Amino acid sequence: MTTPVVSIAFHSGYGHTAVLAEAVREGAESTGATVHLIKVDEITEEQWQLLDGSDAIVFGSPTYMGGASSAFHTFAEASSGRWFERGWQDKLAAGFSNSGSKSGDKLATLQFLSGLAAQHGMTWVNLGLLPGWNSSEGTESDLNRLGFFLGAGAQSNTDQGPEGVHKSDVATAEHLGRRVAEQAKIFVAGKAAA
Repeated sequence: MTTPVVSIAFHSGYGHTAVLAEAVREGAESTGATVHLIKVDEITEEQWQLLDGSDAIVFGSPTYMGGASSAFHTFAEASSGRWFERGWQDKLAAGFSNSGSKSGDKLATLQFLSGLAAQHGMTWVNLGLLPGWNSSEGTESDLNRLGFFLGAGAQSNTDQGPEGVHKSDVATAEHLGRRVAEQAKIFVAGKAAA
C-alpha cells in the first residue's frame, strides 16, 4: 500500500498556530503518513513542489481582524498558477485556525481556507467531531471544546505565548491530522484501484 503524503501549509505570527501545525503533523504521522511542514511566509520552490506532490494539504492560519493573516493571503494568491493549471485538483484539503477570543471569527478564516480549496478543485475534509464542552457534564478539556465542524478552531490567551495554547485544542489539531491522513490512505488506495 502506498503511504499517503500530507503537507501542512501554515502561517504563524506569534507561534500559537505553529503549535497547532506541529500537532496536526504528529496526528498525521501517527498513521504512518509522510508529512511535510511548510511555513508559507518562507516557502521555497522546492516546498511548492512538495505541495504539488502531496495527496492532502492542510491549511493553517491565525485569525486576525476576522480573517486569515496577510501572509497566508499572499500564499493563497501565489497559488494561482497551480489553480490555472489545476495542479491541486482532486487533492484532499483541511484547515485550522487560532485566535485570542473563544469565537474570534475563526469560522470566517476556516471558510476562506475551504473556499481556497474549492477554487483549486480539492475535496475538503471536515473535523468529524461533535462539539465538546456544550453540556453541564462537558469540560474545557473536551476535544473540539469550541464547537467547530469545518476545521480545527483554537483559542489562545493574548497575554501568553505559544506555551499557552490550550491542551484540548492541541489534541483537536492532532485529531484533525489523523483524520486527514486516514482519509488520504483511503483516497490513495481508491485511486490505485481505479
